[in-house]
Amino acid sequence: MKKKMVSLFLIAAMGVTMLAGCGNGAGTAGSSTADSSAAGTSSAADSSVSGSSTETAAADSSASVEEGKVVNIYCWNDEFKSRYEAYAKDLADKHGVKVNFVIVANDNNAYQNNLDAALQGQDAAATDDKVDMFLIEADYASKYTKSDYALDVVGDVGLTQDDLKDQYQYTKDIVTVDGKQKATSWQATPGLFAYRRSIAKAVLGTDDPDKVQAAIGDWDKFNTVAKEMKDKGYFMLSGYDDSFRAFSNNVSAPWVNGTKIVIDPNLEKWVAQTKDYTDKGYNNKTTLWSPEWSADQGPDGKVFGFFYSTWGINFTLLGNSLADANAEAKVGNGIFGDYGVCEGPQPYYWGGTWLCAAKGTDNIPFIKDLMYRMTCDKDTMKQITLDTQDYTNNQTAMNEIANSDYKSDFLGGQNHIKLFAEAAKKIDMSNISDYDQGLNEAFQQSMHEYFEGNVDEKTALDNFYKSAQEKYPELEK
Repeated sequence: MKKKMVSLFLIAAMGVTMLAGCGNGAGTAGSSTADSSAAGTSSAADSSVSGSSTETAAADSSASVEEGKVVNIYCWNDEFKSRYEAYAKDLADKHGVKVNFVIVANDNNAYQNNLDAALQGQDAAATDDKVDMFLIEADYASKYTKSDYALDVVGDVGLTQDDLKDQYQYTKDIVTVDGKQKATSWQATPGLFAYRRSIAKAVLGTDDPDKVQAAIGDWDKFNTVAKEMKDKGYFMLSGYDDSFRAFSNNVSAPWVNGTKIVIDPNLEKWVAQTKDYTDKGYNNKTTLWSPEWSADQGPDGKVFGFFYSTWGINFTLLGNSLADANAEAKVGNGIFGDYGVCEGPQPYYWGGTWLCAAKGTDNIPFIKDLMYRMTCDKDTMKQITLDTQDYTNNQTAMNEIANSDYKSDFLGGQNHIKLFAEAAKKIDMSNISDYDQGLNEAFQQSMHEYFEGNVDEKTALDNFYKSAQEKYPELEK
């Protein structure tokens, strides 16, 4: 989930020093809106990579295929829209189509509700109103990949196993059902711990990533440093939710066993640690995505670090670290360069976005070209990382950058891609379920009341079960 993103032009203006030079980030998180991209409109990156053998073959094979004139892509913010406009907009002209982005925010399940209604009405919809492609997140990917609404990207769309061979295996496994891969992603999303270099120096005596990692390399060490931070007038974490993904992504079993909700021991550890941190003043009592949480990442923040995956560093943290996100950004504003990253106490992942071709689409040739360009083409994916600092789903491209002299000025000259490349090898998504988004959110929200001292732990758990069963009546305590 990417709640706040810094714009394409904001990143470029900051002059982030990378091998490729200028940046191509994403815009602000989407509200309910539809945005159209007409064929032939100028792009933010006219140098986008094209002409691959797969795309050429698709063009040849689709010469006799009459495509629809409008491609409707459903998503919850404008991140993919910015990627499309920067690296693949020429495909609209090639196929003679108009690309329309239907953007509905994720809040209160609005995106899924809107998408579900559109997919259920697919057969009756006018040709130009049909869903052609839609995006999904890890927390609810299986809901759609297990359905008939998402097409097989190989058997139906036409990508080959050779096209997909360099993608991280977990990004394929999570969307594969009965041997059919039902979606494809341009991202891999391993997580790291992003810390303030100045605070590390003040408390630990060093900001060197290897030495910081040695100091917080497991949860016992992490807790020890939390006390040291408090003693020196800092917070270890901003709020209640910051470490949640590091625990929830390392559970021993899925949320649901049959129809029974199961609270994993690792989630119980998160509750115990967060309550302890709150009572002892090791966190600043904020909640994820709140203005106070965002402010803690900026120049006036007193928080040591944040758990973030790939998108969180290059989008959210970068934007929140500026002195004024609405002003012209320049290197030196805010605390640009005062962050570093290390692995942290435990490997984890957070998020990820997959592209699905919708059953009933009449734009398979365009979708095939777009999926190849954005999720299979090594040169395009390498360029996305060089331009934006995002971590893309191509092992060869990422290893090339990891082993180069690439550096991020935002991260004090660190090559964070090297760390991400190592972390990506440790991602395990074997315990995901259809209920992850709803139950993760309900569990966190219910525990907030306990952390704040408004209810006892038993009452918080009762409230969680009640909320869970309201969302999913088929589940039992």
